[in-house]
Amino acid sequence: MKQSYAQLLEMINQSYEKLTNIDLNNYQNKSVLIVGSGYIALEYIKVLKKLKIKDITILSKNKNSLDNKLLSKYKIISGGFEKKIGKIGKKDLTIITTPINLLTRAATLAIKSGQENILIEKPGSLFKTDLILLEKLIKKQKVRIAYNRLFYPNFQKLKILTEMDGGITSCKFDFTEWVHTIPFGKYKKEVYRRWGISNSLHVISMAMELIGMPEKITTNQYGNLKWHPTSSIFVGNGISVKKIPFSYHANWEGAGRWGIEVVTKKNIYRLSPLEKLFVSKKGSPEWKEIQIKNRFPKIKMGLAEEIITMLDGVLEKQLKMVTIKRAIEYNKLAEKIFAYKN
Repeated sequence: MKQSYAQLLEMINQSYEKLTNIDLNNYQNKSVLIVGSGYIALEYIKVLKKLKIKDITILSKNKNSLDNKLLSKYKIISGGFEKKIGKIGKKDLTIITTPINLLTRAATLAIKSGQENILIEKPGSLFKTDLILLEKLIKKQKVRIAYNRLFYPNFQKLKILTEMDGGITSCKFDFTEWVHTIPFGKYKKEVYRRWGISNSLHVISMAMELIGMPEKITTNQYGNLKWHPTSSIFVGNGISVKKIPFSYHANWEGAGRWGIEVVTKKNIYRLSPLEKLFVSKKGSPEWKEIQIKNRFPKIKMGLAEEIITMLDGVLEKQLKMVTIKRAIEYNKLAEKIFAYKN
């Protein structure tokens, strides 16, 4: 049954209130398996500690690579997920944080070993074919992709405000990369060659969440970089399935930054930086920051909200985390925008 406007607004409001007024005592008896031990795994552990979750198992390739000061209280299994994941009992949540090229392999083995609630680090894979194969494997399991920026408190607030204004009428976004900050040499070559999927999908996914996926899109690519040969300048436009016109621009050889602007009949809203929300009222050139309640100011934004949503079935139905099917659509869109061949 189709939701009314009032029902939709109420549901978004309830979800926002729950995410910003979390009872930390609701999760302390949960069990979590983390596959991987790099930077993002440590960020998740900080969240789990904040949520008072003590039953944490870390599956690492090499025990010596771990930050033992942070992890000394938790169970660490070394030897790699290929050999050890099948020996671990079912957990309330499994988080896959391996390097990108191993994400779907680790998720596949997690499913085959009996795990049923699985969160995979974004983007899931650089290639949609990997995600298509993973989707075919899923039966009753809940498997989601961790696009944490979709759970920023300011992003959730933006959804409420635009609905209160009567809806978004147009959108533009910019995924210009700060090339000087890219850690070249840290990842495999293909990660950089498909940087649009590796990184820029953060912005693109946020825009699509607000306006819907493209019904029609025109994409243009210009220039090239040694590490990203398909293009360096990206310009395009289209109309979404919600009939919202949009445009985008990014120039990886020039200045600029990530950002999204959405227009309603009353206001224009801006996410730039993505962690903040600004508004300019119709008829005024002035931009004002909208203050947002952040329940977890000292940890990576969006991670706690993702974990809570994965552990709360009702909230997950309301917020609709990124499924494998939706991640495939994101990858397909990125292939068009960046002129990638699968």
